[in-house]
Amino acid sequence: MTIREEAIDYLQLIDGELRRAHDGGWIETVNPASGQVWARIPAGTADDVDDAVRAARAALDPWRSLPAAARAAALHAWAATVRENLDILWRLDATGNGRARREAEPAIAGAASQIDFHAGLAETITGDTVLVSETATTYSIREPYGVVGLIIPWNAPLAMFLAKVSAAIAAGNTIVVKPPERASVSVLAAAQLIEKAGIPPGVVNVVTGEGATAGEALVKHPDVRKISFTGSTATGRRITENSVLNVKALALELGGKSPNIVFADADLDQAAAGVVAGIYTASAGQACIAGSRILIQKSIFDEFVERLRARASAMVLGDPLDAGTDMGPLAFDGQYQKVREYLESGREEGATIAFGGRYGRALFPAGSPFADGYFVEPTLFLTEDPHLRVCREEIFGPVAVAIPFADEDDAVRVANDSGYGLAAGVWTQNLARGHRMTRRLEAGTVWVNTYRRLHWALPFGGQKESGNGISNGPGTLDEWLEHKSVWIEHG
Repeated sequence: MTIREEAIDYLQLIDGELRRAHDGGWIETVNPASGQVWARIPAGTADDVDDAVRAARAALDPWRSLPAAARAAALHAWAATVRENLDILWRLDATGNGRARREAEPAIAGAASQIDFHAGLAETITGDTVLVSETATTYSIREPYGVVGLIIPWNAPLAMFLAKVSAAIAAGNTIVVKPPERASVSVLAAAQLIEKAGIPPGVVNVVTGEGATAGEALVKHPDVRKISFTGSTATGRRITENSVLNVKALALELGGKSPNIVFADADLDQAAAGVVAGIYTASAGQACIAGSRILIQKSIFDEFVERLRARASAMVLGDPLDAGTDMGPLAFDGQYQKVREYLESGREEGATIAFGGRYGRALFPAGSPFADGYFVEPTLFLTEDPHLRVCREEIFGPVAVAIPFADEDDAVRVANDSGYGLAAGVWTQNLARGHRMTRRLEAGTVWVNTYRRLHWALPFGGQKESGNGISNGPGTLDEWLEHKSVWIEHG
């Protein structure tokens, strides 16, 4: 089965049908590399969300009653259809949010493997038998929540859709997905594959629209038992407030301002490559785990900044569909304007620009098809004050700040002085120091002599204001299951 690639209008998936919005509204989708409209998606409303929730409720009992092996087989078939359509899917994803091919293609291929991983976990759901009484049989079971809602981000919409949905339905839930209004096309295209893989209508539903309408309606819907959200900490707080009325379970994967710490004894070439990959080629800095705070030991500060400058100046900006492109545009105009504002804020606060700082037409010759795209060149601020806005707030663009530190204790102090706690990197050839730093840093993931490496077999989640949910790892399905205790008295 193949997907329509030529379509301009993409439709929602509700109860196995491709549908327009209830009120007929549309949202234009802009190609961030050119600034031109290339597709439209339905502007879903609360009525669309209600239809989707009702479809998910109707599909719930048949789906969760299936033997786990049958759910697993359907998931394996879904993974196969994703692989068959990989070339179309990554192109749609990259066109929608500007993510360069070198990231978009392997991310979606990896997500297909993650579907297979979740299919395997479906057959491992067990409970416990506990002897607590001589006159009773007592045991526990784990059950799906029921209808769950998933709100996914615009920086990696399709990979997140495939990974999160497969985990939720492997556990026996049915789901309503609200993809990002600025980058929904790849998700809507991939939704066409679901039933062809043998997953029944209503198990997975996709409603597009603005967060303030479709997203809020999903969070507030009384029949949605749990919300999983990936995005900014500010939006996570609003979702938490809106979920209180129905006492919903929440899994929140939120923002970050991750430190990438370079000690003087590091392999500096390896570290420079890793730091650049951790912020600039990381979806143009639009990644929650981006290493946007670069902490450099004072004795090598100037030398290491020059190494970063050399690597950044060699990066190719342009068409995200081109295999030779290192960094594409920012995903949409609002994010482009936000990053530009941070460039001005950093200057006004007194930080020095070591390199970069240009954007838009200044980056391309006259007549370039990318002159109106949302491009910002790799930028590095220098400062000794870790309390500037550019040091504290998540910019979500190719903008990093370099901060000198004296010793290990100083590095830990600066690194942990943040409301976020998602990820951290350490570059050192001292193995003992590497182990010490992993214990001392307040982050859900710590890399030593590498950065931004993830795998579905390892847990991923944040500390502090970076969230409260765990994805990936052998316990992935635990996020989608509730515990029930059973006590049978037999005298």
